[in-house]
Amino acid sequence: MKKNPSPHPSPLEAHLGYWLRFVSNQVSAGFQQAVEASGVSVTDWVALRTLFDADGADNPATHATLTQALGMTKGAVSKVVARLEDKGLVARADALQDARSHTLSLTPAGRALVPVLAAKADANDEQFFGHLPAAERQRLARLLQEMVRLHQWQEVPRS
Repeated sequence: MKKNPSPHPSPLEAHLGYWLRFVSNQVSAGFQQAVEASGVSVTDWVALRTLFDADGADNPATHATLTQALGMTKGAVSKVVARLEDKGLVARADALQDARSHTLSLTPAGRALVPVLAAKADANDEQFFGHLPAAERQRLARLLQEMVRLHQWQEVPRS
């Protein structure tokens, strides 16, 4: 037998998801504004940060590296790479093992921009979470990471 819904549904504010989205929207908007002031999008930032870590690694970054990191299609990643190339932040080179493949790396301008954007990310975190004691910030991070692991979410936030 199907149970009838309550005649008095719970208010929006009674849901953790409501508060999580409320906070997330503010944090994301603040970061988006800060990053866009540097001439890149949040998606560009994720791509740049991924390439920053891959620079000088034994396994150079490829489109596949960014496809996995960004959780986007090959076509969408190609547009991101083209945009970053046009801005002089990313360089593409033929892969040594396969002439049909390309490796991706940061240009000096791209490498110099990453710490600037990382500082903006740090400042954004401080603005929104700096009032929390360090132990509470760490606990909040652990709880959110636990949810990601439990639900096996893979897609990286990029907007």
